[in-house]
Amino acid sequence: MEIKIQCPAKINLTLKITGKREDGFHNIESIMQAINLFDYLTISIEASKKFEIALSGTSTEIPYNEKNLVHKAALLFIERANLQPHKINIFIEKNIPIAAGLAGGSTDAAGTLYGLNKIFGNPLNKKELHELCAKLGSDLNFCLEGGRQMTTGRGEILEELPYEEFSLSLIKPENLGISAKEAYTKFAQKPKVGRENFVNDLEWAVINDYKELQDIKSEYPDSIMSGSGSTYYIVEKEFKPKNSYWIKNNLQSIPYGIKEI
Repeated sequence: MEIKIQCPAKINLTLKITGKREDGFHNIESIMQAINLFDYLTISIEASKKFEIALSGTSTEIPYNEKNLVHKAALLFIERANLQPHKINIFIEKNIPIAAGLAGGSTDAAGTLYGLNKIFGNPLNKKELHELCAKLGSDLNFCLEGGRQMTTGRGEILEELPYEEFSLSLIKPENLGISAKEAYTKFAQKPKVGRENFVNDLEWAVINDYKELQDIKSEYPDSIMSGSGSTYYIVEKEFKPKNSYWIKNNLQSIPYGIKEI
């Protein structure tokens, strides 16, 4: 049996950090929006005497082992769903850049939970899927639902907002990825001066450390960094930079999240 799952990227229309939590994470208030840039998962299962998880894919930049969030999601699903042993094969077609602030890893992990639940006949309900999402990371709950959501807590608490259709473009420095850990650490260490001038608190936290980000902001002052970066988006415009970047022009907001295709 085999299914294909479409996993959308997200952008942060706003991102404000409201405080540090006891668990080490930060509380946020962020309006997230799903967009029509997708990774695709092909999931197949076959009976086996023991559980096996085999990952493969198109990207040379991600691990295809237990370090991958997709593997962790599959393991968590197996533990919760009380299944008979199977070999689970997951092929990841990677189109969303990594360490880019677009939830590429999170959307693939959420897609894994959604896809495995489908292929095994829905042993978990939506609430249980969201519980697993929250265990794995901060963006998975949003990726599962998609559309436009106000996200709070560390990102796992959702409030659906009215959908607005708009076009947007993305730009990312070719060889610059910024981890969420780096961005949040820099936010915590930085004196809170000038933060009010930014829509995204994490952009404020990291922009002074990277000339590539400063160059984008200088050339496109109304562009906004998504998440922890290093991708910027601009609404209803195209990027036509002088230098070499990863660019996706003329994308669209979408009113949905993970789905089977």
